[in-house]
Amino acid sequence: MRLLLAEDEKEMSAALVAILTHSGYEVDAVYDGQAAVDKALSQSYDCMIFDIMMPKKDGVQALKEIREKGNMTPVIMLTAKAEIDDRITGLDAGADDYLTKPFAMGELLARLRSLTRRSTAFTPSKLTVGNVELDVEEQELACRNSIRLANKETKLMRFFMANVGKTLSTAQIFDNVWGDEDDVDDSIVFIYVSYLREKLEAVQADVEIIGEKGQDYFLTLKEAPVEV
Repeated sequence: MRLLLAEDEKEMSAALVAILTHSGYEVDAVYDGQAAVDKALSQSYDCMIFDIMMPKKDGVQALKEIREKGNMTPVIMLTAKAEIDDRITGLDAGADDYLTKPFAMGELLARLRSLTRRSTAFTPSKLTVGNVELDVEEQELACRNSIRLANKETKLMRFFMANVGKTLSTAQIFDNVWGDEDDVDDSIVFIYVSYLREKLEAVQADVEIIGEKGQDYFLTLKEAPVEV
């Protein structure tokens, strides 16, 4: 799973990155609130960890901006303050949980597991991007016409549509769709992307999956043809 860590104390950030990486997470670290906003709106994350006191924009300001853009990725706020008002401010801004420094690393890991489980459980059963609708329960992709998807195709399409316009690495896609399987490797991602591309063409979708084998992918609206 991929995390965004926004913590301006470099030593604290390095320690957290080391432990989270050792625990199996892929971590992007930034050191101010504006960088946190930029990353959150351009990349897909399973959870984000924001310190409240940061330069440029504090964690609360960054979180408000991200939520206003419709990004509902789970967020844990870190604060060195113990006052109840600080906790309320973060929660009102859209935080899902908070930890007061200093905290036990085991508690942070437990809260990450809890939030990411809940986030997966509440994924919408129907998603729409452009003129394309995905019915997750029926495993059906629809536009000018409709087509049935296999289980893994549905999971992959749901992941793309939940992160439209965001860059998704091959490793990140593999972890989200095939992470619980030991008998496949990430080369399968390109195979299933190819399947989805064929089915998007079949329903005359106005969206497409951009990216090459083994690299990053993203779902985007097709460019309108230029009239001459």
